[in-house]
Amino acid sequence: MSLIVAEHLCKEYNGSAEKVAALNGMSVEIDQGEFIAVMGPSGSGKSTLLSVLGGLNHPTAGKVLVDEIDIYSLSTERLADFRREYLGFVFQSFQLIPYLTVVENVMLPLAVSQHSNRQQMDMATVILNRVGLEKKLKRLPDELSGGEQERVAIARALVNQPPIILADEPTGNLDSFTSAGIMQLLQTLNREGHTVVIVTHNPVNVSYSNRCIELRDGKLAHSELEQAPPTGSQSVI
Repeated sequence: MSLIVAEHLCKEYNGSAEKVAALNGMSVEIDQGEFIAVMGPSGSGKSTLLSVLGGLNHPTAGKVLVDEIDIYSLSTERLADFRREYLGFVFQSFQLIPYLTVVENVMLPLAVSQHSNRQQMDMATVILNRVGLEKKLKRLPDELSGGEQERVAIARALVNQPPIILADEPTGNLDSFTSAGIMQLLQTLNREGHTVVIVTHNPVNVSYSNRCIELRDGKLAHSELEQAPPTGSQSVI
């Protein structure tokens, strides 16, 4: 059974002269445990698709089922609860709070949880250890490299232990060596059971996935299985 089912998705935006269709009736299914790469030219609807799948952008038409939950039929409050329970987001711009330390940034998704501050700190520390930043808990974001900031963003996405990770151009601002380390980390998380969906323009990143979805003009143009992902030595960022 598919974990994510998107049916006949349409998403229109009001342009200066006319409406622009970012998604144009596309459907896609994603199984639990898949690592999906979404590619396509600029303006093809990649980031819009990711935001719609993640409950951040209500479609103009169509529906999204996650674990058989029709997410856009939920109330605003319940949809927010759903995102915290099921989804971890990683954005290209990192979106870290500059005046908060690394560990405080990772604790942010836990702010509305029932855990004590000590428990939240412990949970964030465990995840930061997991991504190799155990020695930089008290650093501010601007004291980190780009790869380290991306690892903080991934740790923040993981702190609630969501089954699904959605990443929009997670290596878009990184050099090739650092990008490889981030992709290897996402690959490892996928092997540990997380369903991973990334938007990328980089064919090298696609090689880490087990299926590539190509969009054109807001429609599914192509979907194919990839070869076994690379298994080279782990990079340290």
